[in-house]
Amino acid sequence: MIDLYTWTTPNGRKVSIALEEMGLPYKAHAIDIGKNEQFAPDFLAISPNNKIPAIRERETGFHLMESGAILLWLAEKTGQFLPEGSKWEAMEWLMWQMGGFGPMLGQAHHFLRFKAGTCAYAEERYGAEAKRLYGVLNRRLEGRDFIAGDYSIVDMATWPWASRFEWQQIDLVEFPNVRDWYLRIAERPAVQKGYDVPKVTTPIPMP
Repeated sequence: MIDLYTWTTPNGRKVSIALEEMGLPYKAHAIDIGKNEQFAPDFLAISPNNKIPAIRERETGFHLMESGAILLWLAEKTGQFLPEGSKWEAMEWLMWQMGGFGPMLGQAHHFLRFKAGTCAYAEERYGAEAKRLYGVLNRRLEGRDFIAGDYSIVDMATWPWASRFEWQQIDLVEFPNVRDWYLRIAERPAVQKGYDVPKVTTPIPMP
């Protein structure tokens, strides 16, 4: 049994989707970051960086923070969704997500949605970077169903951030390969179930 400490954010949804796809038993514990629950001492013991998601394996006490590390551990543990033949290709694009597609889109959320009108420079900078990153992904998906060969943890890591395209002021019609990939993944039952962890919020946005 795995304890998942999470919230309704793209990073949190990466892991709940992976757990659903892998068929692993888990219990979700809501860490409401709007109420600063991520700073509680009990959570700090599991996630020293005060960020969700984090996991703990009950039988061994092993715990892990950082969504990318968790996805890699789950893939290795189950032997699923990290094809050996394209392992380093998958690693490359997972690092791209962790270093760019996630953090930069997070900044776009901040300045385009939550702080709109407060800093024109930031809005222009992160809005342009969001479009650039979607362009990178669109080119990557040309002639491909998924980012790194077969459906993998790379798609599970990237898709939740794309699911906030409206927050980023992105029109997926402008990125048809991304749109098709997005819809392909949105149809998966495990993705639909994992999206609603730790609680139901809004339906999956559709372009």
